[in-house]
Amino acid sequence: MQISGPISKMHTLLNRGVAQYQLPIGDKLLNMNDLIGEEISLSFNQVIHCQNCGKKTNKSYSQGHCYPCSQKLASCDLCIMKPETCHHHLGTCRQPQWGLGNCFAPHVVYLANSSGVKVGITRKKNIPYRWVDQGAVSALPILEVDTRLKSGKVEMALKQFVNDKTNWRKMLKNEVDPIDLLPIRDELLEYIQDTIKTTGAQVLDNQALEINYPVVEYPSKISSLNFDKTPVVEGVLKGIKAQYLILDCGVLNIRKFSAYDITLTY
Repeated sequence: MQISGPISKMHTLLNRGVAQYQLPIGDKLLNMNDLIGEEISLSFNQVIHCQNCGKKTNKSYSQGHCYPCSQKLASCDLCIMKPETCHHHLGTCRQPQWGLGNCFAPHVVYLANSSGVKVGITRKKNIPYRWVDQGAVSALPILEVDTRLKSGKVEMALKQFVNDKTNWRKMLKNEVDPIDLLPIRDELLEYIQDTIKTTGAQVLDNQALEINYPVVEYPSKISSLNFDKTPVVEGVLKGIKAQYLILDCGVLNIRKFSAYDITLTY
């Protein structure tokens, strides 16, 4: 069977602790878990349409946008990657109304184990999907604040003591040791008591969530696949973790190629 159309990042769900993935292709939503163990082919049709305005673009910016949209949308601004630089309160937000809905909503600061312990932030409504997106094998919400800016300030305080990045190669090879996040949480919270007070952060009393991934075989060596260099990717789908398809010929980061028009054959 063939399905063609522009793709975007995979939708993620959790079913009894196992990550479920659905790939948007055009107006269809394909259950990718069903294809694990099968031979698949993904062909780039040499067309990229901006996810915002729909215009053709020779290059994708900010994960699926044309250059003009990447420069005018608040969702493409630097503060999305660095929440501590949120500038809505200064009156300089690119889209103030969008900012009110996105940045002035409950945010959660969490610990996750994806390639070792890391700290991260997400909107409360994105839990637990954000953790699946990152390939975390366990995650623990530790603090809640009422704005994105405050979550960034808390994250900055915690980054003095714990990493905020995932080693994506270790994550995809499943070189991840089990870690008890609870005592790490307790230790870290002691370090940032002043920040907790100034941001009004609420300390959360949760248990860690364990996440399993639909992978039948992890790669021993990571070979990154790229539609710009190899427009046709073919192989057996060995599994899915984070936003990566793990094939016997390499790994493909679906998020990176948002807005690319492809044909998937299976």
